[in-house]
Amino acid sequence: MKIAFAGLGVMGAPMARHLVQAGHDVTGFNRTTAKAEAWAAANGGRAAATVAEAAQGVELFILCVGNDDDVRVVVTEALPHLAAGAVVVDHTTTSAKLAREMADLATGQGRHFIDAPVSGGQAGAENGQLSVMAGGDADALARAESALNAYSKAIKHMGPAGSGQLTKMVNQIAIAGVVQGLAEAVHFAQVAGLDTDAAYEAVSKGAAQSWQMDNRWKTAAKGEFDFGFAVDWMRKDLGLVLDEARSNGAKLALTALVDQFYAEVQGMGGNRWDTSSLTARLQR
Repeated sequence: MKIAFAGLGVMGAPMARHLVQAGHDVTGFNRTTAKAEAWAAANGGRAAATVAEAAQGVELFILCVGNDDDVRVVVTEALPHLAAGAVVVDHTTTSAKLAREMADLATGQGRHFIDAPVSGGQAGAENGQLSVMAGGDADALARAESALNAYSKAIKHMGPAGSGQLTKMVNQIAIAGVVQGLAEAVHFAQVAGLDTDAAYEAVSKGAAQSWQMDNRWKTAAKGEFDFGFAVDWMRKDLGLVLDEARSNGAKLALTALVDQFYAEVQGMGGNRWDTSSLTARLQR
């Protein structure tokens, strides 16, 4: 399949690499042209200097960029240059409102837009093990799915445009609560004078077990926070969650509190620490 991939950062670069390795014809674009050229040289794809150049005649246009404004700019520039009936798949975490806006824009130009945020972080992207939650036209998603399988372990269609982003919000709400519980558990074990490794062994085989516990307990206990999804990104995502909750009336007291805890971590200089750094604010 002829594919363009816009946004070759810590997530997008390995995702695009998996597409090349799966045999697709991939053109990469990044706002920093040198990054696109380096990706192409390392992975066997091609680099484009503009979105329009990357999008020219492609059947599938994938993007993983920064925020709502970035998506709007990239998609608006790409749409007129895509093949008729092409599918745009956006892996950026954005507002559901933006996803619906882009879906309407694409439909008006004879193309399709799928909002398809992912879970699994940088490790999932590197290992081709991302979980994709998608909103939009089911037939359009089905056309793109064989390509998306190159870096995904699961793809779930959630409903109309915006449904993927709403599902990603559910994901982030659940993570926020779990990570705060983990931070307090590590902190309590330390204050109580327990061997934290032994405490992990004792509790991780029962009902307290979670992915966060298995992957972040020991590093959080050591004050090591360089293992993935950054606090700045989590705050962006939780901001989207809380905006949506103000619109739909969902009661998210814990999520709002954890968002403020992450603001404290940012105030400590932990903007690029991973999300398990909630432990750090308890260790001061």
